[in-house]
Amino acid sequence: MIRLFKVKEKQRESAENAKDEAVRRKQTAGELRLHKDISELNLPQSCGITFPNGKDDLMNFEVSIRPDEGYYHGGTFLFSFKVSPIYPHEAPKVKCKTTIYHPNIDLEGNVCLNILREDWKPVLNINTVIYGLYHLFTEPNYEDPLNHDAAQVLRDDPKLFESN
Repeated sequence: MIRLFKVKEKQRESAENAKDEAVRRKQTAGELRLHKDISELNLPQSCGITFPNGKDDLMNFEVSIRPDEGYYHGGTFLFSFKVSPIYPHEAPKVKCKTTIYHPNIDLEGNVCLNILREDWKPVLNINTVIYGLYHLFTEPNYEDPLNHDAAQVLRDDPKLFESN
C-alpha cells in the first residue's frame, strides 16, 4: 500500500514537471517563424551562420560573409542579428562586428540596407537579409550612404577606394 502511494506521487510529480516544461518551451510566433526561416536557409558557400549562445537562442545569431568578388574579395565580415519577438512584423537588427571602410556601413557597425528599414515587409526572411548584406559587398551603394567619406571616395575615385 505504501508503495502505491509512492508510485502515485512520482506520477503526479512527473506530470507537473511536464506541464512546467511545456510552459517554459512555448515559443512566440516570431520564434516559430525564425525557426522556419533558418531551417530553409539557402546560403552561398561564402556565407555562414553561428549561434554563439547555443541553438536554444535562435533570436540572436551571427552571420559571416566572405565575398568572392568585388572590392572586399578575400575579407571575412561578421554581422550580429537580434530578432524581435514580433518578427516578421519588425525587421531584425543587424550590426557589423568587423570594422570596415564601406559606404553603407558606418564605423559603429550600423548597416544601411533598405530592406532593414523602410522597405521591410513580413514576407521577407533572414535569407533575403543575408543576400542583401552580401550584395553590399559585391556592389557598394554610394547613393544611400552611412559613411559619407567612403561614399564620396567610391564615387569620385574608385581606384583610391580600392586601395583603402
